[in-house]
Amino acid sequence: MNFENKVVVITGASSGIGEAAAEQFAKKGANLVLVARRKEKLEQVEKNLSKYSVKILICVCDVSDKDQVKQMADKTIETFSKIDILVNNAGFVIYGNVKELSIEDIESQMKTNYFGTIYCTKSFLPYLLKQNSGHIVNVASVGASFGVPGIASYCATKYAMLGFSEGLKHELHNTGVGVTVVSPIQVRTSLFDHPSFKNFTLNATGISLSSETVANAIIKASNSSRLEIVVPSFVRIGIWFKQTFPFLINPIIGSAFRKQLDKRES
Repeated sequence: MNFENKVVVITGASSGIGEAAAEQFAKKGANLVLVARRKEKLEQVEKNLSKYSVKILICVCDVSDKDQVKQMADKTIETFSKIDILVNNAGFVIYGNVKELSIEDIESQMKTNYFGTIYCTKSFLPYLLKQNSGHIVNVASVGASFGVPGIASYCATKYAMLGFSEGLKHELHNTGVGVTVVSPIQVRTSLFDHPSFKNFTLNATGISLSSETVANAIIKASNSSRLEIVVPSFVRIGIWFKQTFPFLINPIIGSAFRKQLDKRES
């Protein structure tokens, strides 16, 4: 796809995957709407991208608040008169057993990670359909296919995102609007800076990715007919084994990640 003068909305754009994706799109000449809660971080990203000859709109917005999302969408259309690509990337995780997490801990993850995706999609979908073109990229996780001890509530948000995306993709058949999910394994971002991750080993699976690697997958996804792009691609083999032979794979996953919880609690 030629991204020149395309309008790309990226949530969670103030750091990590969102920031890296913004730079990749800017390099390709896309105009950007950078969305996050922290104004000073967004301004820094905008400054870093000033070397590219693209238009940038920063929007301070908490995607878990549907009213703020509506205002952000209105501002985007008012500024650019269109949207071509929506990247639903905003999200966070709180680590811990379900028994120790508060209801508020669990609800807050669902509100941002899943309902934030719903609010943004609902706000921009009418414009995409009117144009008969565009793409929605939802950044999920390999946790959308594996229920993992310690992040059960986070996995639930990503299971929900994947299921929603699959249903929506079917609904949008022949409309010119596409939907693709990017599901990376562990990524080295500030996602793991939350205090709940004390004593957590990031590369428990033996694999961790850079934000730039996932950003490249987002670029690919924004012009893909596929439902899901797993990063790295060979992890899809593990997903297939888990879905085909759950009685073999689930005990291995459970044992490996319970050790993480035991280490944190020791």
